[in-house]
Amino acid sequence: MLYYLFDWLNEIGIPGAGVFQYITFRAALVLISSLLISTVFGKKMIYFLQKQQIGETIRDLGLEGQMQKKGTPTMGGIIIIASILIPILLFGDLKNVYVQLMIITTVWLGLIGFLDDYIKVFKKDKEGLKGKFKVIGQIGLGIIIGATFYVNQDVVIRERVYDNNGTVKQEWVKTHNNCDVLVDVTQDVKSTKTTIPFVKNNEFDYKSLISWTGDMADTLMWPLFILIVIFIVIAVSNGANMTDGLDGLATGTSAIIGVTLAVFAYVSGNVILAEYLNIMYIPNSGELVVFISAFIGATVGFLWYNSFPAQVFMGDTGSLTIGGIIAVFAIAVRKELLIPILAGVFLMENLSVILQVSWFKYTKKKYGEGRRIFKMAPLHHHYQKKGYVEPKIVIRFWIIGIFLAVISIITLKLR
Repeated sequence: MLYYLFDWLNEIGIPGAGVFQYITFRAALVLISSLLISTVFGKKMIYFLQKQQIGETIRDLGLEGQMQKKGTPTMGGIIIIASILIPILLFGDLKNVYVQLMIITTVWLGLIGFLDDYIKVFKKDKEGLKGKFKVIGQIGLGIIIGATFYVNQDVVIRERVYDNNGTVKQEWVKTHNNCDVLVDVTQDVKSTKTTIPFVKNNEFDYKSLISWTGDMADTLMWPLFILIVIFIVIAVSNGANMTDGLDGLATGTSAIIGVTLAVFAYVSGNVILAEYLNIMYIPNSGELVVFISAFIGATVGFLWYNSFPAQVFMGDTGSLTIGGIIAVFAIAVRKELLIPILAGVFLMENLSVILQVSWFKYTKKKYGEGRRIFKMAPLHHHYQKKGYVEPKIVIRFWIIGIFLAVISIITLKLR
């Protein structure tokens, strides 16, 4: 809201009001605001949850220090959601389609997670919301995101225009100092192209997957894209949910991923940097830097209370939301193929569960007795069973997350 107020003040000539037009300035304001909200509001929220006796139900899995967590307030994801939405509503450009999609993602998955936590806490059902209903909700979000990419005219990428000989068209333009400069001709187009890491010409078009259909490829590429979006949303949001098992693990990992996504959004939304790095320029995506700044502030602020020993758990209200935000944000900046690297911690946690369950079922069917690959899944519990203390596991996973984040950023130039 304040963005539009200062935009109006700038139009009528109020000195200094134009500073709100700078994405970096608003990103800094949003980061500070979300940090303050998550720490100040977080304390009040924890007190409220304690008063309402909204505590986590703990199953005894034989893990060290596990039962001491019984009764710790849960549903703390509300703190994260509020710390994201309030600054964005104040300082963000709400007309920007990418910001709108991120707000929808935050609210949509926040509600699904809240419903799951509500059933666990108030209905005393340890299973919470049935898995199929979670998946239906995630599919619904994927359809909304994918369909918006298809129909909204602001969701485009900028490409060079080529002549019949395959040469880039060029034209002379005058600069601000009245000099003639030869520049490439470009146009904004709707596309299912994305970025593929470590490849010289690092663009990949999902349409190529169905090129064998011939003339039907243009018709089928968007349904295919929507299916891919749905898969990514389900995989990453569930990955974050699996990772949320130790104090500060999912929160800290998500903050690291958020910083990396901020870098991608900034360079992809800046025509000069995109040209310099020879990466895809995505018009209107620069505003995502403001949103991800709120995400970083919210997760770091929540870590104030969620670090060991945790005073509050985010619950599915938070874990599904932060996973969904990461997934949709990566898709928006066309970096979703980097998710296995960038969100490698989430991937490890997901795979550990899939491998454990699959191997157990296979060996039970073959030998009559189920066998396990890990002492316990998800992976962080495996290390707990091996005797590692919780803070050591969390910090080492953070270090892995930082390492993967650096590799992800390096892909901007390493091809």
